[in-house]
Amino acid sequence: MNLPNPWGGLRGLPRELWILFAVTAINRSGMMALPFLALYLTESLHFSPADAGLALSCYGLGSMISSPFAGRLSDRLGPSFMMKASLLSSGLVLLLFPFLRDLLSIILLTAVWSICSEAFRPASLVVVSDYTELQNRKAGFALNRLGINLGMSIGPTLGGFLVMISYPAIFFVNGVVSLIAGAVLIMHPMRPVVHETDTSRAGVGMLRALKDRRLVYIMAALIPIMLVFFQNDAAMPLYLVREVGIRESTFGMLFLINTGIILLLEVPLNISMSHWKNGSAMALGALLIGAGYGAFAAAHGLPVVILAFVIWTFGEMILFPTSASYLADIAPADRRGVYMGFYNLTFSISFALGPWLGTLVYETWGGVILWIGTFFVGCLAALMMRRAKDS
Repeated sequence: MNLPNPWGGLRGLPRELWILFAVTAINRSGMMALPFLALYLTESLHFSPADAGLALSCYGLGSMISSPFAGRLSDRLGPSFMMKASLLSSGLVLLLFPFLRDLLSIILLTAVWSICSEAFRPASLVVVSDYTELQNRKAGFALNRLGINLGMSIGPTLGGFLVMISYPAIFFVNGVVSLIAGAVLIMHPMRPVVHETDTSRAGVGMLRALKDRRLVYIMAALIPIMLVFFQNDAAMPLYLVREVGIRESTFGMLFLINTGIILLLEVPLNISMSHWKNGSAMALGALLIGAGYGAFAAAHGLPVVILAFVIWTFGEMILFPTSASYLADIAPADRRGVYMGFYNLTFSISFALGPWLGTLVYETWGGVILWIGTFFVGCLAALMMRRAKDS
């Protein structure tokens, strides 16, 4: 008996998505400057932790500014042009970092770097939207995330070795790899996609998009669960190390579980769920993220922590490709960049607020209350997403 190939759904994906996969994997494999920026500022340049936090906040602010406008420019100039501009400009900006020593210049350059770098995301999502059909769109977004996670399994690890030699080296390597990714995209051009433009919407791209209740509703549903998801940057390590007794080295190894599951299962999982309604799939993803983080409330040792990681990883694998696919489905073809820009804005807002809110709750009421709260937030987000309308 011949069993179906769980990766077989990738065969029908067009050449452009494989180009995007390769470019994304290359770019992400060099992405090491951001994870080590705070350490660079405090350990190498001897700024205070508060100064380092300010620089990171400026990166988040730049991302919030960049997302909707980069999406709009993707509609006007084309997503391929925006990705090339993003990769080349961010690569050049990164090469400047080691030459700066005063805090103001570093903060300003960090904001510029964020605007340039984060312009890639909405454009890449538009590429997946434009070159896929409804039946293979989730597989396309899963393939894009596979490139992201494949690269991210290399970049921070390589960065950890480089900082032992030289902190400035991480900026040079990150910048050069970004330029290489841009060169690969230039050498492998994508065929243009021409959309019919509705002249009644001309000149009102972003404002018109916000009149779409489906877009506003799904953003409102996504932000709460994304606030939960980004606890892995702040409250989660504090709680697991301080209260559960997980060693710092063990905590770092836990993310190998997350990455390994994603690399092995995300594409087959989304191919197998391609017939699911978007609302149902997003609701399941949000519920699993909430349940996974909520399980930390019962964690007294490593086994429950590992189980929690597995649960929320499955939620991540379902929610992110499906929510991107949903935005692609509801967006007018000639306004997909705007919609994807607002979609990316939900990530930027949540990244800016989530770690702060989580650590505030943790310090005020304790970890158990925080994780029980994340479970209920996940349930709320799931109920909202279950009601999302495709039309």
